[in-house]
Amino acid sequence: MKKRRILGIFLACALALALLAGCGSSEPAPAPDAAPDTAADTAAASDSHYPVTVQNYDRTVTVEKRPEKVLTLGPNCTELFAALGLGDLVIGRSLVNHSRGPLDEYADIVNNIPEINHSSATREAILSSGADFIYTLDWQVGDDGVVIDEVESYGMNVYINSARTLEEQYKEIMDIGKIFDVEDEAAAFVQDQKDRIAAVQEKVAGQEPIKVLVYDSGGDGVYTCSGVCFENLLVELAGGENIFGDIMENRNYVTVSYEEILARDPDIILIHDYDSPSVEEKLVEIHSNPVLSQLDCVKNERFATIELESVLAGDRMAYAVEQMAAAFYPDLFTD
Repeated sequence: MKKRRILGIFLACALALALLAGCGSSEPAPAPDAAPDTAADTAAASDSHYPVTVQNYDRTVTVEKRPEKVLTLGPNCTELFAALGLGDLVIGRSLVNHSRGPLDEYADIVNNIPEINHSSATREAILSSGADFIYTLDWQVGDDGVVIDEVESYGMNVYINSARTLEEQYKEIMDIGKIFDVEDEAAAFVQDQKDRIAAVQEKVAGQEPIKVLVYDSGGDGVYTCSGVCFENLLVELAGGENIFGDIMENRNYVTVSYEEILARDPDIILIHDYDSPSVEEKLVEIHSNPVLSQLDCVKNERFATIELESVLAGDRMAYAVEQMAAAFYPDLFTD
């Protein structure tokens, strides 16, 4: 009995020692794979993207890091940032007086961006904005507008919207995509524009071009677009012929005489729609003008309107071509 008791104690001790040894030598269970540090990876990828260098307005623009506070000086500039998913970076916009409001798909974004000026941005508003990047219409640059050297001395990069061809505007969009590291979004947007414009051109192919008078405003003559203007290109892409497209001066818009308009006899008058004078006021001007009232297109009420921002180089190229073509050839666009 004593031997059995001793043996039992011995076996119990041995078992306890074995268990202790097993516990001490066992490896801990492998931890599940850690979730990747997405924010860190994104930041590292973004950092590796910079610096970015592009050519713009006969100058080299180098951006050392992704801009975070943007001014868009022109409704077309603002809407393009919204279209590329960059609206949350825009801290101020201007020239809202030249806008009839953003397209529906961008309205929530654009309307939530503060105005630094309702019309042209002032030097003081720009320099005190705290922006690090400006995208501006070319006619906002100069002695009365943005002075590039001064603005850049405040640490703001300046990119100027100055395209006169589709290719130039597509490059601007791709440049913005590169600067803000959204190149895929920029490429997709450009392709959509190309596809929509091609669809309109296919539809109007073989049609006799509609002779178009672009009517911005009246006075001592009619302020209209020249052959070097981006709007001239949009008119042509929509199947129209700008009756003053042969004016190739280095000015987008020129004043022409009423008598010359009568001699060129447009089929339709395309009226710019912006704040003042209104479209209604312009129609009164046209009907009451002793020369313009002689035109068959006036007698037959052949008018079309287009928002001013829609004929500026930006995000509305396809939209403008679609709207113009539908006005020029209503029988082809009945849907």
